[in-house]
Amino acid sequence: MGNKTLVYKQKVHDNLNESQKHLLRLENAFAALGSHYSFPISMDDFKKVLESVEHLAYSDQIIYRFSKLQDCMGAKLFKSVLLYEGENVNKPFLDILNQLEAIDIINVDEWFEIRDLRNEIAHDYEDNDEIALNILNTIYKLKNDLKETLEAVEGLLK
Repeated sequence: MGNKTLVYKQKVHDNLNESQKHLLRLENAFAALGSHYSFPISMDDFKKVLESVEHLAYSDQIIYRFSKLQDCMGAKLFKSVLLYEGENVNKPFLDILNQLEAIDIINVDEWFEIRDLRNEIAHDYEDNDEIALNILNTIYKLKNDLKETLEAVEGLLK
């Protein structure tokens, strides 16, 4: 293995580790809320979350960690995977996603759903309980897709 390949492999490991930390904290926050509420969460239960400082902090952590995880994967991990694979990453992001799909790392349509949710979070959702509830439930639904993507990257490194 060339020196460059080792450097790229280490970069993938570093980005994977960062992504896994965000995922772990996301899952821990869901577990903490899950000990009080069932997911997908109902509007009645979500109103209870909003009334509890502790539960609201877990909800905020879920949203924050999801955003950080999506950012890390999209901005760092995906490009480092392709560099490790010997691919050029100086191309449009859609081409990068298509290459990742070709090596069974992601599903492009699922990634766009994840990215769209991340963009929705970037807008102010705090004044609309319905949107905030939808975001929380959608993150719950998508977290396994993110986990599978990270597992696929791990498998590539073995």
